[in-house]
Amino acid sequence: MTQAGMSLTFSVDAINASGRQVCVEIPYEFPLTLHLDGHEIATLMTVGTHPEELVLGYLRNQGMIQVIEDVASVMVNWEEETARVATFHGNVGVDQPKTMTNRIVTSGCGQSMMFDCLLQSLYATKLPTRKMRQSAIYSILRKLSELNTIYRTAGSVHGCGLCTDSDVLFFVEDVGRHNTADVISGRMWLERISGEGKLLYTTGRLTSEIVIKAALMGISVLISKSGTTRLGLELARDLGLTMIGRVKKSRFLVYSGSENLIYDELSERAEIGNET
Repeated sequence: MTQAGMSLTFSVDAINASGRQVCVEIPYEFPLTLHLDGHEIATLMTVGTHPEELVLGYLRNQGMIQVIEDVASVMVNWEEETARVATFHGNVGVDQPKTMTNRIVTSGCGQSMMFDCLLQSLYATKLPTRKMRQSAIYSILRKLSELNTIYRTAGSVHGCGLCTDSDVLFFVEDVGRHNTADVISGRMWLERISGEGKLLYTTGRLTSEIVIKAALMGISVLISKSGTTRLGLELARDLGLTMIGRVKKSRFLVYSGSENLIYDELSERAEIGNET
């Protein structure tokens, strides 16, 4: 497997509100065309910091590779702007529908590439119930705020973190929220990290696709700075996933799984209820 991570940001000149030229940092964005066993699957738009984990997580979350042991190699070549994944079987992708080929996954929009088989498998496997304390949310948020390097320098990116109640195991930034979730998934796959007892933090919207990705990782708690959609909420409730959104400082909204949250003080619970 290659280690082809790119630089975080680069400098450009811009004009500020006072009409003065200033030097600012902006993140990179590269097209990375994914090939699986010689078949072109999609072009992912990414900042390029974790390309190998990104493509592995993407293939995992699309249900195209079932176990990491099937992967023979992952080779990223930025001169060609390609990521070539080979399996030991050598025929993955042959029977994939035509809609999977020559597709561009943009940096910010939803992917619309989830299949009925994914949902059926998720409904067949119930996520483990996971309790967590209110104070754990605040603790994790404080630690996450120190890790958003690209956002603090240049903005224009989303972030995603794999966490326990007391620590951030891995945090990644990219141009799209789906990319960040896929990178997390890829890292978990490579390092054989179970989703049990973990929570997934994202700066993006809690859409149905993000809920599905979390469930595929075996993660039963999903936390976001943003809100949710109706379909995302319905799926979270169906799958038994605790969904906490609109998180900011000491404020948040529990959309699903409120019975799994242990409040530290009743007064704080009342305050949160008033914010709805």
